Amino acid sequence: MTSVTDHDIVAGAPIGMTKQANRLGMANMWVGFGAFALAIPMGLYQVAERSDLFPAVESASLYYTSVTTHGVLMAYVLTTFFIMGYGYHSAINSLKMPLPSSAFSWIGFWIALIGTALAAWTLLTGQASVMYTFYPPEMGHTLFYIGVAGLVIGSWFWCIDMIWMMGRWKRANPGMAVPLVMFGTTINALLWLWTSMGATLEIVTQILPLKLGLVDGIEAGLARTLFSWTLHAIVYFWLIPAYIAFYTLMPQQAKAKLFSDEFARIAFVMLFIFSVPIGFHHLYMDPQQAAGWKLLHMFGTYMVAVPTLITGFTVMATLELSGKLRGGRGLLGWIPRMPWRNPVVLASILSMMMLTFGGFGGVINASYALNALVHDTQWVTGHFHLIFGGTSVIMYFAVAYWAWPRMTGRALFSRKLALWQLWLWAIGMVVTTGPWHVLGLQGQPRRVNTLPYGEELNALWTPYEAIMLSGSVILTLSAILFIVILVGTHMTTRKAETTEVVYATAIHQPLKVPNLLNSLSFWNWAMLAYMLASYGYPIVQFLFIESPLAVPYGY
Repeated sequence: MTSVTDHDIVAGAPIGMTKQANRLGMANMWVGFGAFALAIPMGLYQVAERSDLFPAVESASLYYTSVTTHGVLMAYVLTTFFIMGYGYHSAINSLKMPLPSSAFSWIGFWIALIGTALAAWTLLTGQASVMYTFYPPEMGHTLFYIGVAGLVIGSWFWCIDMIWMMGRWKRANPGMAVPLVMFGTTINALLWLWTSMGATLEIVTQILPLKLGLVDGIEAGLARTLFSWTLHAIVYFWLIPAYIAFYTLMPQQAKAKLFSDEFARIAFVMLFIFSVPIGFHHLYMDPQQAAGWKLLHMFGTYMVAVPTLITGFTVMATLELSGKLRGGRGLLGWIPRMPWRNPVVLASILSMMMLTFGGFGGVINASYALNALVHDTQWVTGHFHLIFGGTSVIMYFAVAYWAWPRMTGRALFSRKLALWQLWLWAIGMVVTTGPWHVLGLQGQPRRVNTLPYGEELNALWTPYEAIMLSGSVILTLSAILFIVILVGTHMTTRKAETTEVVYATAIHQPLKVPNLLNSLSFWNWAMLAYMLASYGYPIVQFLFIESPLAVPYGY
């Protein structure tokens, strides 16, 4: 293992620092994007199979295998490995210090990768068709749960690295503001430690004991409660890297200044505090939890809208500044003056647009009464994909386009193709998710492979299914183009214009900020208190409830 001293941190990073950032960043990101490439055709198949337009491809077993594999690869593998790679690259380059132990970091990577391989084997062989929300009553192969646990445990090594590095930097630079990119990254690492605990407890205390024959059944209500601990907060684990790019990459790429560093820190802290203890809005229809607890979680869910609004205001103010610095005049004259041909700027604009519509859908889902109208319908599928694929993943593309030349030393394969790819992804996502929202309002259920609900309903739904299919085709073409651009960047002989890593600064860049916006200890204790208040009794009550244990399907 290698280590650094405080003198090293102050005097400068070792010579191998950049290589360390690039190797860890590239390895993690390629695993994530490899999972993305594998998952995309499965998504197209699911839309085609459900549409009733291609009877030859209809297969219930293949459909549910595809849905589960697509969901796990996208929601867990793409996101976790991308976030780890982006985090390592950001931490080393922003703090100008190497990792405390590269061996420790690589051990975490390999644990996560081996766990992913185990889970992928069970998924691809059809032995774990349990959806990406793997709570009872479905039950998969034992190795699936061991693999998921391996992926999570491996990611905890990254979390420790981020928290460790931020702490060492603060000790070496007392009183100074932690670089914003690192503050956001460490907030996300701490959030992931908290939120991944729920699903991990479900696996370790319930599913694996049942699979190993140590218990005779499982308390399904407790399993769903523990998974809800992870189920919604994971969305913000996916989103925060997009917000980090909004705040630290987009302004610099737009040749402008960030509107407010402090606003960004407030948004990160609020996302952390309010995003984890709010999972019960996924359990509104479940009888095991009382209405009062659901009401508490509903209030927390609405509070998450506040940091989103702060982010929207800050990003728009930054873009307006960019447009006006480029000659824009009047109330809206700055809009055409924005650098639309920059991939990071374009992706940020498109991401914010989809976040606006997806966030509105989230407000509907958070409402107890309105949620009942769209519960378990295609509305939920549309909302989820608009937030995940629309808002988050498009920013993963943008970060890759920014980072690949800096990590490889080679020029981006084609900026023009990158812009086309981003436009196609946004258009495809809107065309795909729009019909889902409409079909949800018409009552079409989700998570079913066929639609045997009578000729009248099928005739009503078919046009939307055709539109949805065309959107999925556009998304698939965009995904192929993305992989081509990354591979082409690796193979090109043209040198990158710059390999320098520079992050945006604010209009009034703070040398110091209040300790509450520069430290995590207070917020970590606040999270503990909030978690005990919102999840303590709802979990402990199962120790006193006398109910028959369920034996899940497939056990």
